[in-house]
Amino acid sequence: MANAISLKQYLADELRKGNIDADLVGLLSDTMTACKQISYDLSQGALMGILGMAGSENVQGEDQKKMDIISNDVMIEANNRSGYVSGMASEEEETAYTLPSDAPRGKYMLLFDPLDGSSNIDVNISVGTIFSILNSPEGVENPTDKDFLQPGTTQVAAGAVVYGQSTLLVLTLGNGSHGFTLDRNIGEFILTQPDIQIPADTREFAINASNQRFWEAPVQRYVDECLQGAEGPRGENFNMRWVASMVAEVYRILTRGGVFLYPMDEKMRAQGGKLRIMYEANPMGFIVEQAGGACSTGRERIMEIQPTGLHMRVPVILGSKNEVERIISYHKDA
Repeated sequence: MANAISLKQYLADELRKGNIDADLVGLLSDTMTACKQISYDLSQGALMGILGMAGSENVQGEDQKKMDIISNDVMIEANNRSGYVSGMASEEEETAYTLPSDAPRGKYMLLFDPLDGSSNIDVNISVGTIFSILNSPEGVENPTDKDFLQPGTTQVAAGAVVYGQSTLLVLTLGNGSHGFTLDRNIGEFILTQPDIQIPADTREFAINASNQRFWEAPVQRYVDECLQGAEGPRGENFNMRWVASMVAEVYRILTRGGVFLYPMDEKMRAQGGKLRIMYEANPMGFIVEQAGGACSTGRERIMEIQPTGLHMRVPVILGSKNEVERIISYHKDA
């Protein structure tokens, strides 16, 4: 691409402007190195013997894919001796990861879902990595679980990498959301979608319809109105999508608008919801809000919730602002 701006150049510009510091540049660079490795491993599939189950469960009680474990290890190895972080937390680990005793400590903490949507690996559907960066509490060299429990509004940066036909990064530093595409020829992420803006209105929604019988009344109402199409109260025809990969769902919304719902339902009420606030909802909420969208549980803004545990779960409704606000209003009516 003529006059292409690489991620390295973009971060250097943000550093010169005083929007970020050199440690954050280093942390993002190391994290992207890990994502390039994950991208390569995924591209090899059965050639590397990475498909299939690992024969173990993660802390969530979910069966792990081989690539869940590989991706988790790659993310940790890329950052545990960098000097940019004081600690890390992974969706695949029960507690916060403590750095080796002889590793230098940094000013940030990294949280990540190393491979979101991993159930799709064996059928060659897009999966991804989600990460969130927080400030480490002052004077804390080995952060414990409680140190990570910060509201989403305190995030320094967040990103999501989609491993599909191409490898794509969507990054926010709190000044908009920007899309980068990995150029495999030079091994660099190139800015291809500056200042992403989610359309405020949409005719597309994404939800796992197999759970319909468990949904609360506000979501039942919303989906029913969409399905009635032009003959219903909305007066428009809607399309329904479901990929079972949050990164793929959100990237589609960032690209052309839409709304994604993994709402509260009776099946998961006891655990608080389906998606993890620290590894999925907060970073995706940051990205979506910075692109002009909205992110809510249906009852409150997700980014303002005070987390109570590393693996706390919440309902998630995000995407085109006007549709999210409509769903929120249905919850208020109920």
